[in-house]
Amino acid sequence: MVLQRQEYLSDVWRDGIFENKVIFCTGGAGTICSAQVRALVHLGANACIIGRNVEKTEKMAKDIATARSGAKVIGIGAVDVRDPQSLQDAADRCAKELGGIDFVIAGAAGNFLAPISQLSANAFKSVIDIDVLGSYNTVKATLPYLQQSAKLYKTDGKIPPPKGTGGRIIFVSATMHYTGTAMQTHVSAAKAAVDTLAHSICIEQGPRGITANVISPGPIAGTEGMERLSASKESDGSATKHIPSGRWGTVKEIADATVYIFSDAGNYVNGEILVVDGGSWHTHFQPGSGNSKWAYPDFLLGDEEVTGVKGGKKSKL
Repeated sequence: MVLQRQEYLSDVWRDGIFENKVIFCTGGAGTICSAQVRALVHLGANACIIGRNVEKTEKMAKDIATARSGAKVIGIGAVDVRDPQSLQDAADRCAKELGGIDFVIAGAAGNFLAPISQLSANAFKSVIDIDVLGSYNTVKATLPYLQQSAKLYKTDGKIPPPKGTGGRIIFVSATMHYTGTAMQTHVSAAKAAVDTLAHSICIEQGPRGITANVISPGPIAGTEGMERLSASKESDGSATKHIPSGRWGTVKEIADATVYIFSDAGNYVNGEILVVDGGSWHTHFQPGSGNSKWAYPDFLLGDEEVTGVKGGKKSKL
């Protein structure tokens, strides 16, 4: 399906700014990560997206390739980010077939709703392993290639690099751990660790020219996450009342943030968290706000099971 540019990328970016660059993205078949990769491909990059589902990943790779004539997009399925060797093999294949790795997006994640009283140790561990260990494994597998790219495309910030940028990492995080969110203990712990991982990489790899930053999306319309974690009754508009900007975001707005960090405009941005959420985290939103069925704290005090959403306590991880 050929998407129009305005669906995944603003008009402010000049075509070709990522010409001959290579993006490696875990979770690349997801709605947010695929938009991030599609935007980079439109602007000249080639890409390798990683996922567990072979058919879904390969199909999305072909779809993303329609963003630009002549684009090369590889979809590698059957890859578990919790398995270091599986990721290493994927990174090596990407570099071999596309010529290197310049940008990395660590976007593989797991989520579901469950209060801690219904959260098993195994379910908690699954999210930690996918989000935290998966992000760590992604960095370890791609770091040598990122170091090569950072050295090749080093810039002093004064003169635009003639061959573009390279050696950059983005971790896709979230905002619920900033204030604490009910039924998201597992994800809050995982995303807090991901943020800290980015900070550590910034400190250790910054002297080598690598930047490591975080993008934290808020509620983004049309995504698998919102579909899994939102109750059907929230379609009446109550779900957006807590958002200062008055609406859910779009995948295009996450893609634009990605282009900014990877582009010449983001040269001096390192170890930072870029929140793209319309200001929603400042209002301390809780699942069920505006929905009497999940009203906080009544729902938790009633010890009820989460129902009415695809992402209930029975995780499909």
